[in-house]
Amino acid sequence: MAFYSVNRRFVAGLALTGFMLAAAGCQSGDNGILNFGLTKKDPTAPPPPQDPKILASQLRAYCPKVTLRDGTAYFNTYAKGATAKPKKKKLDPAAQAEAEAAAAAAQTGPNGQPIDPAHDPSKIIYQASITDVTRDCTHANGQMSMKIAVAGKVVPGPMFAPGTITMPIRIAVQHGDEVLYSQLHPYQVQVTDPSAATQFVFVDNNVVVPEPTARDYQAYAGYDENTPAAAADKSKGKRKKRAPATN
Repeated sequence: MAFYSVNRRFVAGLALTGFMLAAAGCQSGDNGILNFGLTKKDPTAPPPPQDPKILASQLRAYCPKVTLRDGTAYFNTYAKGATAKPKKKKLDPAAQAEAEAAAAAAQTGPNGQPIDPAHDPSKIIYQASITDVTRDCTHANGQMSMKIAVAGKVVPGPMFAPGTITMPIRIAVQHGDEVLYSQLHPYQVQVTDPSAATQFVFVDNNVVVPEPTARDYQAYAGYDENTPAAAADKSKGKRKKRAPATN
């Protein structure tokens, strides 16, 4: 009888303990520990917090990075003018073919590609390159002002002649596809030493763009040789037609 009484108490204690654990589990909710995919999320629960917005103090310290686009880090100046062509002599067909082959080989570079007469490496006077870029920003009155500096060097080429080289340096700032600032600067550098590179530093102090609302501006610096011809140049050589005389 004593054993039966103790056993009944033990079983009753286990039942009470299981009830308390079940009740505690119902009250604790889904804490992720016992989630086997059988519970559903509470539709009334608040959404997770979004990424924090950029603070005004962070925007005031923001200064867009300056980069060089592909193909804008170098600028070559070539010798102008062509040498007089000798008068052609009448040759037999075999000699004519040999002469044409030699002429074609003279216009072919080491890689086997034809040489553009306007960009012949053997006729380079100067080769200029941009070696570094930097910037400085200030924020005031709803605008951001930038100073963009370009450092580089000019190396004499095979056709070097002392003088002044004019480099077309473009500074631009974009917001996505929108151009906020773009200016082409014909910057001049005097080159006199044929045995050494001439260093230069150009600074554009007049870059002013609207105050950014996010850190998504992009600044560019580099050489721009694809400047459209002036309208005045297009009109050269055109003559006005005279009106027919009337009796």
